[in-house]
Amino acid sequence: MGGQNQSMESFWMPFTGNRAFKKNPRLYERAQGMHYYTPEGREILDMVAGLWCCNAGHGHPKIVEAIQAQAAKMDYAPHFGFGHPAAFEVADILAAIAPEGMNHVFFTNSGSESVDTALKIALAYQKERGQASRTRLIGRERGYHGVGFGGISVGGIPYNRMQFSNSMIPGVDHLPHTHLLDRNAFSRGLPEHGIELADELENIITLHHPSNVAAVIVEPIAGSAGVLIPPKGYLKRLREICDKHDILLIFDEVITGFGRLGDNFAAQAFDVIPDIITSAKGLTSGTVPMGAVFVADKIYDEFMLKPGAAIELFHGYTYSAHPLAVAACKATQQVYADEGLFQRAAEMAPVFEDALHSLKDEPNVIDVRNYGLMGAVELLAIDGQPGARGGKVLQDCFDAGLMIRLTGDTIAFSPPLIIEDSHLQQAIETLRTILRAQ
Repeated sequence: MGGQNQSMESFWMPFTGNRAFKKNPRLYERAQGMHYYTPEGREILDMVAGLWCCNAGHGHPKIVEAIQAQAAKMDYAPHFGFGHPAAFEVADILAAIAPEGMNHVFFTNSGSESVDTALKIALAYQKERGQASRTRLIGRERGYHGVGFGGISVGGIPYNRMQFSNSMIPGVDHLPHTHLLDRNAFSRGLPEHGIELADELENIITLHHPSNVAAVIVEPIAGSAGVLIPPKGYLKRLREICDKHDILLIFDEVITGFGRLGDNFAAQAFDVIPDIITSAKGLTSGTVPMGAVFVADKIYDEFMLKPGAAIELFHGYTYSAHPLAVAACKATQQVYADEGLFQRAAEMAPVFEDALHSLKDEPNVIDVRNYGLMGAVELLAIDGQPGARGGKVLQDCFDAGLMIRLTGDTIAFSPPLIIEDSHLQQAIETLRTILRAQ
C-alpha cells in the first residue's frame, strides 16, 4: 500500500511541520539518475542531490551492486577490538584524496556524529598534549553542524537551539556570520567584502585568552543557512589567526566535500588546510549512512604516544565502518574517479553560475549567490510572514516537477554532479515561471 492511502501518523518526521505535511504530502517512491518519481509516477527533477548528498546521482549500478554483494557476504562486523580488511582499505582510499598531512580517518555514521567526534577529538588532543585548560570552542552564527548537543552548541541557527537552550555544552562562543546582503548581493563566486569579519576571531580569543581555546569550527560554505559564501581571504585569515594562537581549525565539509566545489574538499578548493575535516553525505553518495573525520597527522600521532596497548580514544560507534557503508563508500569513490565527476563539477560551475544569475531581475529576487555546484536564490520575505513566500515556491516547484531546498525564503541548489545542461535549463525556466506567477 503506497501513496496517500497509507497511514502517516506513526512516523514523526524530522525537521518537518508534520501536521501540515500530512495534510498535503510530497512523496517519492523511487529514484534514478537525476530524478525522483512519485507513487503516481510523476518525474521530479532533483536539484538538491537528495539532501546535499547524492553526488553521483540516484541508483548508480556500480554502487548498488557493491552494497548488494557486501550484504550477501557479511552483514556486520564490530570494530571495537576487531576489524575487517575493507575498512582499512577504504580509509587508505580516503586519506589519498584528503589534503596533504591528513592521513588518518575516524568513521562515524552521519554528519552530526562526525561533528561531535571532531569536537571530542579536539578537546582530547589538547588534554593529551598537556593543554588541558584549552576547552573553549568557537563556532559561527548561522552555522549548521548537525543535531548532536555538541553540534547545536557550536552551531548558530536559532531555531535549532531554542528548544534546548538550557542544555548546551558550556564554554562556546560564536563568530559573526558572513552574509552581507547590503554589500555583496548578486556576487558571482567569492564576495569582495567581509574579510574583516574574520578579525572578530582575534577579539573572541583575546576575551577568553588563547590558553583556554581548543578549536574553531566553521563550514567553508554555510549550506543549511542558505549557501553563505565566504568573502575573499576570509578562510585564510581564520587559518592565520588559529596558527598564531596554536588553536585547531575544523572545517565542517559534510556538504562541501566530495566534489561539490569541483575539488576533493573545500580545503583544497580554497587552498586553506584545517586540522580536522568532518564529512558524510557525498562520502557514499547518500546510499548508506556514513561519516568520516579526517585529522592532521600531528593529532593522531599525539594519541599514539600512550604506552602499551591502552585505548587511545574512548569514543566510537557500534556502526563505525559498517560493512555495507564501507562497500558503498569504496564503490562511490571509484565512480567519482572513473567518471571524473569532480572535474565535471568544476566544468559545470560557470554554466551553473550563469543560469542562476539569469534570475537576478525576476520578481522578489533580492540576491543570487554561488560557488562550485552550490547556489542560492534569496527572495524578499512577505511582511510579517517569514518563510511564506519560499514555502509556496517550494510547493509550486514540486507540483511542476522540480525539487528544490528551502531555508526560510532562500532557495538552495546543490544538484548531483552528473547534471547536464538540459536539466539546468529545465530547473531555471521552471523556477522563473513560478517566480513570475507569485
